[in-house]
Amino acid sequence: MRVVFALVLVFATAVVQAQAIQAVTEDTAYTYLEHGRVSGPATEHVRAALTRAGFSDVRIDLYPWARAYAMAESQPNVLIYLIARTPEREDRFKWAGELMRINYHLYKLTAREDVVVDSLDAARRYRVGVMRSDVRQQYLQRNGFAHLVESSGNDANFQKLLAGRVDLVPLPRGDAARLCRKFGIDCATLTPVLALDALTVDLYMAFSPSTDDAVVERLRRGYAALKAEGHLVDID
Repeated sequence: MRVVFALVLVFATAVVQAQAIQAVTEDTAYTYLEHGRVSGPATEHVRAALTRAGFSDVRIDLYPWARAYAMAESQPNVLIYLIARTPEREDRFKWAGELMRINYHLYKLTAREDVVVDSLDAARRYRVGVMRSDVRQQYLQRNGFAHLVESSGNDANFQKLLAGRVDLVPLPRGDAARLCRKFGIDCATLTPVLALDALTVDLYMAFSPSTDDAVVERLRRGYAALKAEGHLVDID
């Protein structure tokens, strides 16, 4: 009987390991394309965790956030990162591990002296660039922002700020610096005008709800082991 149980356990483990995993993310300071390969500090954490968990058939793709989010909601064995763990999303995904904490600021062009923001209430009168299905869009909508301008990704959102099509964009400092480098502008061109302290969130990797629980648990354990052994450097 013990032999049979052991064989079943070995077979079940092999099946979980053989699962094909598609990991999806967006273009950020922590997840980006480098020499045709999805890279960045958050991606390296995810890749290391998947390897440690024994998943060998893994594909990592970069998409606009709304597309990545829709895939993770509807398809099995999809791992999305960096995704904010909010009360609204708690039951929509299977959470596999916290990757980092992030803080957002509202940014304006320094030359825009007409844009004066010293409170969340003052910011409501301006056009704010956001990304579809993003936690920043949801936060601003909950707080009565009526002039939100949607984009599919960070680059398009930032370009709208540079072109004057929006007045403000919410960004973490790391993304602001990366976007300045990417578009070849001096970061002094941007000014952070308001810290969105209530939007400080923990960013996770999470599986689609139809993913088998055994797959989720295997990644949780692999990631926890890496952290416990001190193999992962904190993402700043």
